[in-house]
Amino acid sequence: MPTVDLLKSILDAFNSRDVDAVMAFFDEDCVLEMPRGPHPWGSRHEGFAAVRRALQSRFDGIPDVRYGDDQHYVAGDTGMSKWTLRGTPAGRGQPIEVRGCDFFEFRGGKVARKDSYWKIVDPA
Repeated sequence: MPTVDLLKSILDAFNSRDVDAVMAFFDEDCVLEMPRGPHPWGSRHEGFAAVRRALQSRFDGIPDVRYGDDQHYVAGDTGMSKWTLRGTPAGRGQPIEVRGCDFFEFRGGKVARKDSYWKIVDPA
């Protein structure tokens, strides 16, 4: 069963920007739903290799990405982490700051599904 400490450890791995450290928390048969994509659910990546590639693309796309101001909640085999993402997208000098959350489903102590959401920030 997941714990708040486990969710904090996952966030720490994301803040290390080490995709192998992040993937150590994921099940072989995992699913990742990213907030951006051509479908109502964003983009879906299924299986360990596909999830790893998608997460590496996040680290490549925002090389200094950092998650902070975090809060974590657990209910049964479900976890939720709320955070503020900060970083500068590669190729653009304009930093971003956005609130978001991740919903996790766990199986056997590993992440079976991560569903990620970001607020949409419109320039003033």
